[in-house]
Amino acid sequence: MKHICKDDVVNIPEGVTVEVKSRQVRVTGPRGTLSRDLRHIQMDIQRPSKSQLRVIVWKGGRKHIACIRTVCSHINNLIKGVTVGFEYKLRYVYAHFPISVNINTADHSVEIRNFLGERVARKVMLDESVSVSQSPAQKDELVLSGNDVDLVSQCAASIQQSTRVRNKDIRKFLDGIYVSEKTTVVKEN
Repeated sequence: MKHICKDDVVNIPEGVTVEVKSRQVRVTGPRGTLSRDLRHIQMDIQRPSKSQLRVIVWKGGRKHIACIRTVCSHINNLIKGVTVGFEYKLRYVYAHFPISVNINTADHSVEIRNFLGERVARKVMLDESVSVSQSPAQKDELVLSGNDVDLVSQCAASIQQSTRVRNKDIRKFLDGIYVSEKTTVVKEN
C-alpha cells in the first residue's frame, strides 16, 4: 500500500545553522561544520521555519517511508556532532600478555603490539578528523573523539576488529580491545 504523503520534523537548536540544497545537508555549529549527501534517497527536505526541517516522502511504499526516520537520524547526528561531539572509549583486555598501544601522530595511526604474545605489530590507520589519545584517568584505555559519528565509530570498530582472536576458542581467549563507553566530548552538567 502506498501512502500519499508521510513526513517527519527535525528540530534545529539555537547556535546551529543548517543549509539544504538538492538533498545535500550542511550543518555548522560551535564545534565545526559537517555535511552529508542524501541524494540517493528520493524525498523532499523543506524548511518550514528557521528552527525546523521537514522530511517528506510522496507516494512511498513501506521501505521508502522507513527512509524518513533514517534521514532524520542522520541530520540529528550531524547536529549533535557540531554541538557536543562524539567520544568512544576503548579498553584493553588481556589475561597474560599485556597489550601495548602506540599512537603515531605523524601518519595518524595506532600500532598494537604484543597481542596474545605475537611478535607482529598491528597497524590501524585512522581518519584525520578523529583524535586519539591515551586516557589520563584510566589505565589501559584509549579515547577516540571527533564530530562525525560515522568516522569515530568506524575507527573504533577498526581497532576492535584488528585484535580479533582467530583459530582459537573465543570463549577462553577473551583478549582484545573493546569499546567500553560511548559518550559526548562536551559533558552535560
